[in-house]
Amino acid sequence: MLTFYDYLPSQNAWKVRQLLAHLQLPHRTRLVGIFEGEGRSDAYRAISPTGTVPAIEFDGGRGLAESNAILMHLAQGTPYLPKDPFERAKTWQWLCFEQERIESQIGALRHWTLTGKLARRPQVLVELKRNAGRNALEILEREFAAREFIAGERYGIADIALFAYGSRAEEAGFDLQPYPHLRGWIARVQAQPGFGAPMHPYSIDPYSVRELG
Repeated sequence: MLTFYDYLPSQNAWKVRQLLAHLQLPHRTRLVGIFEGEGRSDAYRAISPTGTVPAIEFDGGRGLAESNAILMHLAQGTPYLPKDPFERAKTWQWLCFEQERIESQIGALRHWTLTGKLARRPQVLVELKRNAGRNALEILEREFAAREFIAGERYGIADIALFAYGSRAEEAGFDLQPYPHLRGWIARVQAQPGFGAPMHPYSIDPYSVRELG
């Protein structure tokens, strides 16, 4: 049986949680105490080389880390990943966009804000991320003015990935009111059958105020 390594407040882990729910894929869950240092253990790094969540492990010991790589693997042969090579490449395009322009900018600001770390960060870095985050939201607004889902006509893993942090941008200090097409997409994702994997606040983990080593 598949083992899913999870840290509940992580929106990267939420992506996998949501796809597992869509697929109704049997699995066992093991929670990783990231801010307690569990991710730095040799045993966990044999599965996730960077020590981050999420990760999955198959019977026989094969492990796979990085949320979007996991989405790509688990979605093979399902409606959540197109069979057409070009459409599949478009999915990759938006998964790359999500990691570079959404998770690393909006996701970082959200984490710093919700765990009280924002004041510890250089102001110039915070402003760079805010500007990059606004730019990313403007790109998505233009894209969703033209179509209902990000990588084509159907909901898929690229939408799951973008939703994880894009839908929570207000928790990072961004105002989503100027982006009606983006907000419409958020509502369409939330209306998908099987949508609703739990999201958890950082406040459930008293260690989340720590810096990662």
